Amino acid sequence: MQLCPPVPHLVLTYGSQTLDFWRLLYALLKQIHGSKWTECDAIDTQIRFVKSALWYHGYGRPELYRLPSDGSAGSRELLLAFSWLLHRISLLEQLLARNRVRTGDETSVCMCEDDLSQSEKGTTEIAPEYGPEDRVDVRYLQWLSGRLRFQWRSLHAQHQEQCKLLHKIHLLTTGCHVDQILGHFSVTEMDLIRQPENYKQLVQLLELETMQLEAFLEWKQLEPVYWQWMETVLDNMAEEGSTCKLQDTHIEKSRLPKATSCCPWAGSLTGQINKLSRDLMALRDQLHELVTHRRSAWEEKVKTRAEDLQKEDFAATVRKIQEAVELKLLDLSNLCAPKKNKMHGLCRLVYRSKHSASKIGFSRSVSKEPAPAVSATEVIRELQMREASLQRELKQLREECRQRLDEIAEGLDGVICISP
Repeated sequence: MQLCPPVPHLVLTYGSQTLDFWRLLYALLKQIHGSKWTECDAIDTQIRFVKSALWYHGYGRPELYRLPSDGSAGSRELLLAFSWLLHRISLLEQLLARNRVRTGDETSVCMCEDDLSQSEKGTTEIAPEYGPEDRVDVRYLQWLSGRLRFQWRSLHAQHQEQCKLLHKIHLLTTGCHVDQILGHFSVTEMDLIRQPENYKQLVQLLELETMQLEAFLEWKQLEPVYWQWMETVLDNMAEEGSTCKLQDTHIEKSRLPKATSCCPWAGSLTGQINKLSRDLMALRDQLHELVTHRRSAWEEKVKTRAEDLQKEDFAATVRKIQEAVELKLLDLSNLCAPKKNKMHGLCRLVYRSKHSASKIGFSRSVSKEPAPAVSATEVIRELQMREASLQRELKQLREECRQRLDEIAEGLDGVICISP
């Protein structure tokens, strides 16, 4: 377990040991992304990883990405990036959470509602255009899909086996734990009972975690001083940037008369600009005529479609509209329902039978309040509701695709389309 040293010690690296600052960011970001790091990695590899990780987290200052790959410059830029990580992604808190000593059986629980339509906005990219030589065989894609499905089933089977073993341990050790709220041992505690010599290692890890928490508390006390100092650093960098801009503007203005005095092609350039302006005006008029024509054709098409709808079965049309309205109302009721506190993150697995649950509920008045818990039935119910909503949406999309295929098939001569 490794954590960054207290931040006040990092102030000494400002303007001096740039390479050490690169290595520090490399070690911290490697831990955040759950990868192993070694000091023997080349410095250019470390710098490249730091830049890519900062780009992944959304750091958009271009001066950092222009720094040389040998780590010879850029101490202030690295200080800004480090401060941005502290503020934006809560770097120290994430490190403490990842390096925490886990003595209990934990699992990740996410009951947040993921709106795919909203999350995918702004993230879509234009698909690359492949040539005939870059085409992928469909059979290879089918093989990859089958392999992925097989791996998923294997992972699911292993997870089920792990749950069965955990349930067996929790059930057989019920009532053995000192903490009455937990009531049973975890896998780590069972391993310590079987191998008592591992207690020393656990105590060392707990002492190290205690030292890290004490360093974090010391940093929280000194944090306001650090941010005040960072404000002065930002002001100095802003003044230097404005000075450079003024110098560049002065140089451009001093060179401008010389450029205009020796430019005989200025008149021809003005003529080209005027010609381009006339072409743009003509293009605008053509586009206006095209839009007017398309609008009239669309209005005529809508009028024809309305007449066709009147000729169709009115009851079937009303039934489809009612189904669509019911689906929209159901989604609206889910959105307008009072929001519950959705759980997200790691939760400790605690075995609860009906008898033990009632007993714990009776003894809450005399014992400490237990940590917020979520039952497996509640998670299953939440997932079932989400599955039903996705099934309704899938059914509606299939119906729309079927109608679209029917419309396309009607316009094809000599083709018979049989709907699935």
